Amino acid sequence: MPSKAQVVEAHGLTKRFGDRTAVDGIDLSIAQGGCFGLLGPNGAGKTTTLRMIMGQSPITAGTLRVLGLDMPDAVREVRRRTGVVPQMDNADPDFTVAENLKMYARYFDLSPRSIGARIDELLEFVELTDRADSPLRELSGGMKRRLSIARSLINDPELIVLDEPTTGLDPQVRRMIWNRLRQLKTSGKTLLLTTHYMDEAERLCDQLVVIDHGRIIGHGQPKEMIETQVEPHVLEIQGERTAIDRLLESCPDIRLETVGELHYCYTHNLAPVLSCLESAGQLTYMHRPANLEDVFLRMTGHELRD
Repeated sequence: MPSKAQVVEAHGLTKRFGDRTAVDGIDLSIAQGGCFGLLGPNGAGKTTTLRMIMGQSPITAGTLRVLGLDMPDAVREVRRRTGVVPQMDNADPDFTVAENLKMYARYFDLSPRSIGARIDELLEFVELTDRADSPLRELSGGMKRRLSIARSLINDPELIVLDEPTTGLDPQVRRMIWNRLRQLKTSGKTLLLTTHYMDEAERLCDQLVVIDHGRIIGHGQPKEMIETQVEPHVLEIQGERTAIDRLLESCPDIRLETVGELHYCYTHNLAPVLSCLESAGQLTYMHRPANLEDVFLRMTGHELRD
């Protein structure tokens, strides 16, 4: 079976701002089709990497090819074949939903005859057909986000870059957007996603990398990373740390981490831990399977980033 074409190929990709290195010699290989995630704490280098891929920020060192074209020489052609959903919605407040899409379509030299049908198709895709003639001031935050997604698709792009596409949205809108992104994956589009929601990355990404301090510190499939990087069972425990240490001192192969007033017990051997906790009636705890957030925190730490 032939290997898939590479949509993004980066070798030694580096970005420096004066004496500060934001992206430190990373290698990326993103295959055509599916969803590729860039995860990392604030200031890790994710957005800077996206900006270089989209041709919005000059490369300090290394090589970068996007859609088979050398960057930054081919920036105009890459932008023509790419759709972008930015962190912040930036549609024109002076126009209606449909007018925003029509104005944006003109940047891609779409024929006037095809624009109307394309707008109708996209409004149906993001469930905004009944809002076509609404001014932006009448839209909710979720509707504006769906408009941003529709706008990113106006040129039928091969690569769709999504920079934290569901931040601040309620669960219903998030799930609706997830369903639409899955449809785009199924249709053969390539999605490049950054997100702070680990459940979003776990649900959508086929492959991902974790970036911290400008370097890639982990990569793989979400399920594979969960299985290899953290213990399968997690118990979230409330109580005094010293009391929990004494209670669990006889349990083999556990790892305890404390974040604020909550303690996380990671283990391969669940039964003895549960037995100890059940014997201590004063403790409140919850058992759950390990997830991508546990992997992320183990790799990047628990300290706050600004």
